[in-house]
Amino acid sequence: MNITEILSKEFNIKINYVENVINLIDEGNTIPFIARYRKEMTGSLDDQVLRQVFDRLNYLRNLEEKKEQTKKLIEEQGALTEEIINAIDNASTITEIDDIYRPFRPKRRTRATIAKEYGLEPLANIILEQNKNDNIEEIAKDFLNENVETIEDAINGAKDIIAEIISDNADFRAIIRKEFLKNGIVTVKANKEESSVYDMYYDFKESVAKIAEHRVLAINRGEKEGFLNVKIEEDVDRILNILQSKILKDDSKYIIEAIEDSYKRLIQPSIEREIRNYLTEKAEEGAIKVFGENLKQLLMQPPIKDKIVLAIDPGFRTGCKVAVIDGIGKVLQTGVIYPTTNSKPKIEEAKKILTDYIKKYNVEIIAIGNGTASRESELFVVDLIKELNMPLFYIIVNEAGASVYSASKLGAEEFPDYDVALRSAVSIGRRLQDPLAELVKIDPKSIGVGQYQHDMNQKRLSEMLEGVVEGCVNSVGVDLNTASASLLSYIAGISSTIAKNIIKYREENGKFKNRKELLKVSKLGPKAFLQCAGFLRITDGEQILDNTSVHPESYDIAKELIEKLKIEKLGEKINKEIDIKQLAEELNVGEITLEDIIKELEKPGRDPRDEMPAPILKSDILTMEDLQEGMILKGTVRNVIDFGAFVDIGVHQDGLVHISEMTDKFIKHPLEVVSVSDVIDVKILSVDIDKKRISLTMKI
Repeated sequence: MNITEILSKEFNIKINYVENVINLIDEGNTIPFIARYRKEMTGSLDDQVLRQVFDRLNYLRNLEEKKEQTKKLIEEQGALTEEIINAIDNASTITEIDDIYRPFRPKRRTRATIAKEYGLEPLANIILEQNKNDNIEEIAKDFLNENVETIEDAINGAKDIIAEIISDNADFRAIIRKEFLKNGIVTVKANKEESSVYDMYYDFKESVAKIAEHRVLAINRGEKEGFLNVKIEEDVDRILNILQSKILKDDSKYIIEAIEDSYKRLIQPSIEREIRNYLTEKAEEGAIKVFGENLKQLLMQPPIKDKIVLAIDPGFRTGCKVAVIDGIGKVLQTGVIYPTTNSKPKIEEAKKILTDYIKKYNVEIIAIGNGTASRESELFVVDLIKELNMPLFYIIVNEAGASVYSASKLGAEEFPDYDVALRSAVSIGRRLQDPLAELVKIDPKSIGVGQYQHDMNQKRLSEMLEGVVEGCVNSVGVDLNTASASLLSYIAGISSTIAKNIIKYREENGKFKNRKELLKVSKLGPKAFLQCAGFLRITDGEQILDNTSVHPESYDIAKELIEKLKIEKLGEKINKEIDIKQLAEELNVGEITLEDIIKELEKPGRDPRDEMPAPILKSDILTMEDLQEGMILKGTVRNVIDFGAFVDIGVHQDGLVHISEMTDKFIKHPLEVVSVSDVIDVKILSVDIDKKRISLTMKI
């Protein structure tokens, strides 16, 4: 089966679509472009599936390359046989290839290689023949020399060679690996007597087949920090019996001893490492997937458009940094107030400053970061809102990553005259106004919606999260005349260099009047234009289609469609009876592409984020002391993990909805029910003020 057939079977995709996807990728097309503008060629595969196909394609191609390299290496040793070639060709994983190559791999000096140096390999072969008539002790006398002084030494050396032969057998390793996966037990013991967050794992056992992924990651971290000792246990007698059934012809005690030595000394430690790696990789992939889903929901939060926002980065000693931002993110005012001190004059002064800002700029929403002194700042803001008696609301904004941005080179370039804390205040306000535009400036790993992210394969995590951000940015599209370089660099076909060149062109020539003008940007050639043009919007430009996701390559079709349907104004529902199939034939365009064009003509400049639930704005405050068992509240999902979801109910301590409290139906993962940023109704189950724990249920 070739790679195309394998992908077709694994993803249940028609083979011609797979061929098209591979060709499109090999031609240098980006995933967002393929997903949005080549639907006829792919059967409308979305970007998520395309990325999975792309990853698998790379793996299979690496596997093919590994197969050829392995054949070449074995051939160089003069050991390549038809049987080995067939085994390599039929291998479906890199692990299988490694097992086949193991006997031929250059080894460090082992007990077996030393025994071979001493001339004991023929004796090992004689023992392996298991001829009942052979007197091994007598035969061993012929192998004595200055390095092998006794019969026992000769036989032990021969057994070392046999043990390594057994260990290097690919079939045996595959059988044992399967046994570990099916019947192995993860056994964890305490490595220290002191109490820790890993207490529940101090005497823990669970089968390899059933252990939860988040437990694997927790155990790994506990082991790394020195609190836990971890082993994979297996029924040794069963494994030895399996090996003996495959190897023994009679009851040769030397073979039996070699089998036991091979398993305990060579195979078991190696397979245990493999199983630990397998569990870790599987857990990491699961955690990365959850992280990606959470990040997507966070980035796709609806923007609060055209609202004047006053943002506060709370603090104690150095005060609260304040920034007033207009509806498009422009900073109008900055300042520092001291409302979190015990000084009444400073609190009154803070009220006066904020009152002046609110009235001068017609502030509608106050955004408060959820870091240090957030609680005290919130109390102050609530009092101020009550005193002003104005239509004014506030919201607590997750400031995870704001400090990373404010201390970054990008933050310094954007606001060279502001100190770090003032940049954080601006970031807090802007991430409320347009989460996507602001959060793309921050390393996705620093946004705080994952679990054990620092323990994972950082390269794989970064690749996955970068793909999520890219998918979100391209699904929304960006305003070519206002987007930052950070946002532009996530658009398909636009590198960070091209993004900076776009900004430079804008500064030198003013606003872009049409998409074709992009071709004048340095290093943005026809190929990059093809990839990026459809994702870049121009409002109030020369061409109305530039404010839609209709690609310039389809403008002639769109114009002909407008003429045929006599559409006088874009943005109105096209109620006319349309025979899509016939119209597509007349316009010489695919039906899917035609349907997409019609949607865009009905909603030019549409933002898919507007369909998401809006953030909860507040004008009063709750404390943990206000909470009572049975109380029903609205909350916002802040993070989703394997065993539940953390929900912000407005008391500065997120409550936990355990997976068992989400629904009466059985679910495998909380993501089946909730996503980050969902607004949900929850009921208080219990409140522990001392431990700052709130238990919630969605089963109301």
